[in-house]
Amino acid sequence: MDRRKEKDRRKKKRTAFNIVSGAVLIAAVCVFVFALYQLVITLVPYYSGGMEYDNIKDIAVTADEDGSGFSVDFDALLRENRDTVAWIRFDQPEIISYPVVKSADNKEYLTKTFSANDNRLGAIFMDMNNSSDFSDRNTIIYGHHMNVGGEMFSQLLEYESESFCKENPNFYIYTPDGKVRTYTIFAAGVVKDMAENYTIDFASDEDYETYLQTCRESSNYQVDVELNAQSKVVTLSTCTNVRDDERFIVQGVLTAED
Repeated sequence: MDRRKEKDRRKKKRTAFNIVSGAVLIAAVCVFVFALYQLVITLVPYYSGGMEYDNIKDIAVTADEDGSGFSVDFDALLRENRDTVAWIRFDQPEIISYPVVKSADNKEYLTKTFSANDNRLGAIFMDMNNSSDFSDRNTIIYGHHMNVGGEMFSQLLEYESESFCKENPNFYIYTPDGKVRTYTIFAAGVVKDMAENYTIDFASDEDYETYLQTCRESSNYQVDVELNAQSKVVTLSTCTNVRDDERFIVQGVLTAED
């Protein structure tokens, strides 16, 4: 009788263990499936958005293998999106090569791509208060800092390094009128989202020269580039992904126009 009771006790114990083990396994599988689902829904927008911009480059950009002979078909871009105002390109980081759009609302292209698809990559866009022809003293262009993939303006943060800036001092802006503008970087660093660097309108030459000095002082390093009241600046802005009220900016001054 005692042996039978002991046998039954062991059987119940094994059954309870199997039930608990099965429940733990099911829970683990559920956690894995949920984590996989979260990963997929996170990565798919990056992939689809990246593919979209690759297709746009294939349609609108012509360049030699070494990057020379770069040209943009603005007719093709304007057929796709009438908000097109420019194309921006860096030699390095070469991933920054995108159409630039402008709308009446700065929020529009935060989650809408160049081809009007809902996607967290958004688009590279000019501030709604700027003139589309880059005639303002300070033209602001925004782009997201993506945690995955490095698309959009993520790679601007390479300019935290002074040595990187020395090796890659310029970026280029192409416009529908056929002009190619070369901008030489004179400042790069972290600023508050409401910093003076984002000023567009200036009451006088003196105010503007004070602004330029402020931009130099906010930079991680100093660059020997001439700035004066006639200078035309482009400010490139992205998030730091560290603090909500901080931005990383790269500022370039117009040094050539072809």
